[in-house]
Amino acid sequence: MLKKKKLKKVGKIGIANIHSTFNNTIVTICDLLGNTLCWASSGTAGFKGARKETAFAAQMAARNAAVKATEFGLEKVAVVIKGRGDGREPALRALKSAGLNIFAICDKIRLPHNGCRPPKRRKL
Repeated sequence: MLKKKKLKKVGKIGIANIHSTFNNTIVTICDLLGNTLCWASSGTAGFKGARKETAFAAQMAARNAAVKATEFGLEKVAVVIKGRGDGREPALRALKSAGLNIFAICDKIRLPHNGCRPPKRRKL
């Protein structure tokens, strides 16, 4: 006989981390202590290869993570956005449309102040 998986109840406030690269978008939802409750990425949403980097894939990943988070009882999230990929804004809009209340947005984009030399351009 299979046991049903118990969902742990957490507070109503959490943190949503959106890590958007040029190849993928990963959405992680944590409680206020930093413990991961659920996560989703473009790959877990069913996209493979070059389709993972699209804005629609990021939107689906954020929607999947938000649905899992509402099962834990989360209602409000503070959003931390990292990276420069195409899925930044669509993932944010998907969290909002999935029913999570966004009360703070923090953008932690890492821009060099002319530090390391970038890789050479591709020759196609």
